Amino acid sequence: MKEFLKSSDIIDWQEPSVLAKARELAAGAADDEIVAQRCFLWVRDHVRHSSDHRIPVVTCSASEVLQHRVGYCYAKAHLLAALLRASGIPAALCYQRLQLSGTDSRFILHGLNAVYLRRYGWYRIDARGNKPGVEAAFCAPVERLAYSPTAPGECDVPGQFADPLPEIVDVLTRCATADEVLCALPDVSSTTEVPLGSFS
Repeated sequence: MKEFLKSSDIIDWQEPSVLAKARELAAGAADDEIVAQRCFLWVRDHVRHSSDHRIPVVTCSASEVLQHRVGYCYAKAHLLAALLRASGIPAALCYQRLQLSGTDSRFILHGLNAVYLRRYGWYRIDARGNKPGVEAAFCAPVERLAYSPTAPGECDVPGQFADPLPEIVDVLTRCATADEVLCALPDVSSTTEVPLGSFS
């Protein structure tokens, strides 16, 4: 589990503001499940999703997301992973391949998390933020994710990742505005970690 507890440039949980928020959320909690639920709810409900709220600021690292309280799903997942790891709870990044919308046939990666709970093992959670038609929740061990891949070409990307995919970091650090990110959202077809042959 060591790799799912590490601090990095993106999952920078040792940054003082992230560490302070993690300690605040963990205060008085009886077990890891309570801490994980508190972290999930805070990121889901207190960090705005860039597209939902039309906020131009682009964030990537956990500390940036915490500072601006805004981010795309990937960035929100970076912050949630950092808050969990800061409390000694193993946390991973997960991805889904989804069609962008009914009117936009592009496939994109969607970012979420998996948390390792002592009682249940790995449990996926999605803190992208709720809106009409999207209702994610923390109901361990039952998953309540924002999206369920069902359309042809959609899928859950196999595995858990200790670090974000390079393509995601590139988009979030290269693009100057949230609208630019929206036009450049990565698809799994450009990754080497998960080849398109995984999808059938």
